[in-house]
Amino acid sequence: MRYTVAELARALGVPALGNADLCITRVAEPAHAGPEDLAIAMKPEYAETLSKGQAKVALLWSGADWQALGLEAAICLDRPRFGMSTISAMVDPGQGYAAGIHPSAIIDPSAELADDVSVGPFTVIGARAKIGAGTVIASHVTIARDVTIGEVSLIHPGVRIYSDVHIGARAILHGNVVIGGDGFSFVTPEESGVERARSSLGDQGEIKSQAWARIHSLGGVEIGDDVEIGANSTVDRGTVRATRVGSGTKIDNLVQIGHNVVVGQDCLLCAQAAVAGSSKIGRNTVIAGQAGVADNLVIGENVVIGAASAVLSNVPSGRAMLGYPAVKMDTHIESYKGLRRLPRLLKEFAELKKSVTKIGSTD
Repeated sequence: MRYTVAELARALGVPALGNADLCITRVAEPAHAGPEDLAIAMKPEYAETLSKGQAKVALLWSGADWQALGLEAAICLDRPRFGMSTISAMVDPGQGYAAGIHPSAIIDPSAELADDVSVGPFTVIGARAKIGAGTVIASHVTIARDVTIGEVSLIHPGVRIYSDVHIGARAILHGNVVIGGDGFSFVTPEESGVERARSSLGDQGEIKSQAWARIHSLGGVEIGDDVEIGANSTVDRGTVRATRVGSGTKIDNLVQIGHNVVVGQDCLLCAQAAVAGSSKIGRNTVIAGQAGVADNLVIGENVVIGAASAVLSNVPSGRAMLGYPAVKMDTHIESYKGLRRLPRLLKEFAELKKSVTKIGSTD
């Protein structure tokens, strides 16, 4: 891809500064930028390394003195990082998946593929599947019966989509994503040790040895529009009703969403996060890396759950949570400060105790 500075600035809705006819072929960090690269220097500290590279043009913050930085042109934005969304899309060369349907693909005769759908080598598409116009399906993908995928979606290699999964438009599923696998649902004929522990919060007493019986997953998965799911992530199907992921939600790599979970619109779930069965996540909620949400909880809207936190109870809307178990973020930080002070306090206590003992021995 090759763009002039003027074209990039026009796409961002801002004026091009300096020589707008300069051509850009890719983006680069300031110290490594060549003469046809757009240097990404979104903060003053990033711009300090511009002199180490050969950039003629840079993406800068509003009000930056681009001429003093030795540049011939610049694009300045109030939120340069947001501008990266547009620019990165323009210069992205893509993965190079071939158009058309590869002869090694196996497509059931009852499947419906709209115009301009691309299907890669060794992909299997099951009965009554419906694929929207302009969707690209890469190699070694399995799409089971009665699956629907909306238009202009991108399914990367190795994705597995089980039956009765419905995915909206403009979805992006990265490598080895699994959608619609069975939920982790098992039960014993009599009360199990797990059930007794939850009710007693302590001694389980005498536990009878029992085999686990499988509860089959009869529900499907419903995923909205503009959802992206990272590599090796999984969304389990519901037990009776469908597991749901709202439109605009972005899911990182290695994320687990359990059966019957409902994730609202425009949520972010970061790497190694997990949501246990039947929990509900409100819209615009962020679950940071390695955080976990226990089963059957309700998390409100606009909640932030910090990294490695364990949420064990319901969370009201608008709250920031951190820790194990997760509490209000400011409460956790104060507790952490107290924990760090504990060795000094213990030392002071020991000295005080020694002094009191000494005074007592003189009486």
